[in-house]
Amino acid sequence: MTKQTLLAGVLALSLLHPSVSYADLPDLGEVSDASLTLADENRIGRQAWRAMLEAGDIVDDQEVNDYLNDIGGRLSSGVKLPGVGFTYFCVNDTGINAFAMPGGYIGINIGLLLATQSEGELASVLGHETAHVAQRHIARMKAASSATSPLLLLGTIIAAALAAKAGSGQGAMGVVSAGMGLSISNQLAFSRDFEREADRVGMQYMSQAGFDVRSMPAFFQKLQQNERYSDNAALAFLRTHPVTLERISEAENRALDYPVRMRADSVDYLLVREKLRAATLTPDEGLRYYEAALDRGLYLNEGAQWYGLAQVKLRQRDIAGARQALAKARTKLPDHPMLRGLDVAIERERKDWSAARNAARAGLARFPQSLSLQLLDIDVAVASGDSQGALSLIKTQLSRHPENAGLYRRQASLYADRDPLRYHAALGNAFYYEQRYQPAMEQFQLAGKAKGDDFYLRSSIEARIRELDRLVRDERKK
Repeated sequence: MTKQTLLAGVLALSLLHPSVSYADLPDLGEVSDASLTLADENRIGRQAWRAMLEAGDIVDDQEVNDYLNDIGGRLSSGVKLPGVGFTYFCVNDTGINAFAMPGGYIGINIGLLLATQSEGELASVLGHETAHVAQRHIARMKAASSATSPLLLLGTIIAAALAAKAGSGQGAMGVVSAGMGLSISNQLAFSRDFEREADRVGMQYMSQAGFDVRSMPAFFQKLQQNERYSDNAALAFLRTHPVTLERISEAENRALDYPVRMRADSVDYLLVREKLRAATLTPDEGLRYYEAALDRGLYLNEGAQWYGLAQVKLRQRDIAGARQALAKARTKLPDHPMLRGLDVAIERERKDWSAARNAARAGLARFPQSLSLQLLDIDVAVASGDSQGALSLIKTQLSRHPENAGLYRRQASLYADRDPLRYHAALGNAFYYEQRYQPAMEQFQLAGKAKGDDFYLRSSIEARIRELDRLVRDERKK
């Protein structure tokens, strides 16, 4: 059992778990706030997400993250929860699962994204999980059980994560079972209601974002079939919480109230899906998969298959093969930042830094707002030895994306051997925007002790230390 499955079992009201009371949009005020405040939810979700980040369980890919947060942002645009923002992320797990953690942290496994056959199916998952957060289901679940305190929720997730990290699936499952402290009968009674509510509200979000809500019951049907016929042990826990025929029927009937929308899958969805697939397969497996799919015509989009094959060829260091497959992808797809990014990656593999920088700049000339291409341009500058050029690019991008931890990490790496003040300050900012407050505090304290005469930087460091001191003390107290 993976750590992500445990997180879903403890905190997340998963798409695949019946979760918890349903009517028309309920009054979410007093009962939810009395049981678990929004501040509690933010803190628990942030710490859970941070634990996954530190364990390397979250896919670190700007193109994937940008896409998920773009589609998620459209789905959550109508949600009004003061102080709660939504963060959508991809979990490095091939099991079929998705989950919503407190505070708006929505995780989707690689396996589930690959299981979707349309962007509408993906939107149905994200919309459903977004509804769990918007309707404050975890707070309402806690209201039904005084045993489930914020501390217990957080303690359960941390214990489960530690047990999973130690390789003790049975121990972790015991933590989950003991930690929740809820009667099974009550939990299941609430779960069915909460799942139906998340289905209904998620459909509203889908429709508002321009998706056909019929994708939701269609995907439920697929999940049910997968659960019925799969021998994958990772689905064992899910079998105790099946997607029922009743739930599918209700979703199909509800969908009749919405207009039919014929919407083509975006190029982003098609390419992200194949990029993740290529990353989960070994190069040899990937080669066999894509060659067979192209030979038999078994794919959603031919161009995306050629893109996936190009990714696999690149991993095999077959530069000519990667270029050829990418060229075929271009004949089937419109120009796109991810195609341009693969151009850069191919030249980087050859260590032709001039060609790589030209490819990055050509891509940016076509797609100037692409952060993934901006990061590639910086990385090529670093790899080619142009530190000053890279620092200049980072400064420009930080003015546009001041909360991007990846930019600060790149900045820190360039200062590591020559400027302790700026190195520790940049690394502190990276930790800060990853919401890792204790490590951030330590780095800013080291920066404060380092030599250097930059008055503005020192002032900002002192201000950050004061802020972090409050945040760290608050986390410890809570």
